[in-house]
Amino acid sequence: MIQTSARLLQLLSLLQIRREWTGPALAERMQVTERTIRRDIGKLRTLGYPIHASPGIAGGYQLGAGAELPPLLLDDDEALAVALGLGAVAAGPVAGIGESSVRALAKLEQVLPSRLRRRFAALKNTVTTLPSDAAPVDPLQLTAISAAITDHRELSFDYTKADGGTGRRLVEPYRLVDTGRRWYFVAWDTDREDWRTFRADRISSMPTERKRFVPRQLPAKDIAAYVQESITRSPYKYDVVVRLHAPLHEVAAIVGPQTASLRAEGERTILRAGWDRLDTPAAHLATLGMDFEILAPPEFRDHARTVAQRLIQAAGGGPPAAGEDERLPAQQ
Repeated sequence: MIQTSARLLQLLSLLQIRREWTGPALAERMQVTERTIRRDIGKLRTLGYPIHASPGIAGGYQLGAGAELPPLLLDDDEALAVALGLGAVAAGPVAGIGESSVRALAKLEQVLPSRLRRRFAALKNTVTTLPSDAAPVDPLQLTAISAAITDHRELSFDYTKADGGTGRRLVEPYRLVDTGRRWYFVAWDTDREDWRTFRADRISSMPTERKRFVPRQLPAKDIAAYVQESITRSPYKYDVVVRLHAPLHEVAAIVGPQTASLRAEGERTILRAGWDRLDTPAAHLATLGMDFEILAPPEFRDHARTVAQRLIQAAGGGPPAAGEDERLPAQQ
């Protein structure tokens, strides 16, 4: 009986870690016959686990979603990772699940073995989370987007643009990307017939699934890099490029991926980002505490010279240059 129970737990664990298993693959993995697999699948079903079977050579077994949550089988590292993850999510950018995370964490801590409880307590007591300006997202919306991506189904939703305008969008969703401060997803906009990157926190209605679609070739191999370029450069008036006189690791420590794209150039760093107003990058770069050179655009170099002259004048360094207006430069 003990051997049979252990085998059932092993089978359930395998079904949890992979979307679908064929009977022969399960039998080989567990070193039993396919008949034993079929019998054990039947036993798990009688215990309330919704295990679906598809016929044919390419068919197999899949653990489905049921009316009740089945117990999760976690090893020590997985249980510790889940506990730490729940603690982080409670203060993370996903809105509305902080309380649920706390409740789930309390339940998990109750069943953690003593050896893990001590490790978890030690890690938790050494970590402090600062308040964040992360944009909150409805977790149900993220779940709906993720499900549509998996099932290749179109999504329809209300969306608020950066300028405040709203509209209904119909898209083919492909990837979700978390930048740490915001959630984005890459989709093919069926009305505009082009790829778009959407901010999940700007979705103002629950996404509705529509018909299935045939997946397209993605716009880039590295979707994370594609999203970073989309959110740091594409929507803006000015494409600013500077060379910072500091190594990449130092710049990356203070400039996040949602602000600019960075690449190493020897012991220096090339920063590239988009802005709508040139006074904003001038102020931002000046406060980094690093020497830098402006590579593009030419308007930014002209703007920086004018601002520098005004600052020298303000510090008592002399009169304004001849022919210059004594007022501060207009916003570009």
